[in-house]
Amino acid sequence: MAYVEVIAGLILLVIAGDVLIRGAVSAAANFGLSKLVIGLTVIAFGTSAPELVVGIDAGLSGVPTLALGNVVGSNIANILLVIGFPAIFYPFISDSSEVKRNYYIMLGGTVLFMILCTTGPFTHFHATLLLILLVAFVTNSYRVSRLGREVQESDVTLAEKAYEDLDELPEEPLTTLRATLCIVAGLAGLVFGADILVSGAVDVARTFNVSEAIIGLTIIAIGTSLPELVTSIMAARHGHGDVALGNIIGSNIFNLYAIMGGTAFVANVPIPDSFLHIDLWVMAASSAALIPFIQWKIRFTRVIGLAFCSAYIVYLWILGTII
Repeated sequence: MAYVEVIAGLILLVIAGDVLIRGAVSAAANFGLSKLVIGLTVIAFGTSAPELVVGIDAGLSGVPTLALGNVVGSNIANILLVIGFPAIFYPFISDSSEVKRNYYIMLGGTVLFMILCTTGPFTHFHATLLLILLVAFVTNSYRVSRLGREVQESDVTLAEKAYEDLDELPEEPLTTLRATLCIVAGLAGLVFGADILVSGAVDVARTFNVSEAIIGLTIIAIGTSLPELVTSIMAARHGHGDVALGNIIGSNIFNLYAIMGGTAFVANVPIPDSFLHIDLWVMAASSAALIPFIQWKIRFTRVIGLAFCSAYIVYLWILGTII
């Protein structure tokens, strides 16, 4: 039954997240928000909704290290798997200044997150700091995106491409009523899916006598990264490499600030020694690995995609030897 709960929870999270995004995009369009704003906010953060709900549910359920594993594991999977896998089939390149700017914000956030982890359990203090940084990031992104003189044409196109990559979105947005129903149904599905996923994951961890953190780093991290994977595949298929990278960078920033901030706000999050010795460094190395592709606009080829996916498999193998 635990395995059924994990699988059902993951499926429900993916479906509910998709429904939520489409309802939110339609509602935003109905209220007059531009494709620029929708592409930079609703879509980017909407794909991280599963991780957020799972993190808060884990904190409330008394297994906060599962949320920590989900954040770190998702950030690793997002770079090595979610960027690497699409590149195998659809090589791409990114030359957007918006992506470059957000990438260095993500890199700085990763370093700060690692420093905070060395200070001990995440508490309300850490939560407040991370949430303040999230608000600052969103506010700055919105401000920059609205100042035409500061936004290059490539940045505007980036957001419009992100909007257009939602293939299943009808030409005309859903009515406000239908959009609202989608949002409510999506949120309800996320909450229920997260609850049964966390419950099943804890049972699996206890069955195999492994920590909830390991489960968060593997099964849940991969499962909650599926929305990002689908979005990146669609973007790469359409030749929108800047969207594929921008989606992952935005999601990783959201994971570090919103998910850990939200989780630490409802429960203290202890930091296992294994994270300080292995997982945080893998997350940092994965993040730094993007520098050549962001700074010097090197193309993500099939070989590089295979290398990224292989590195992720090696990381999972290392985790398997620890178990």
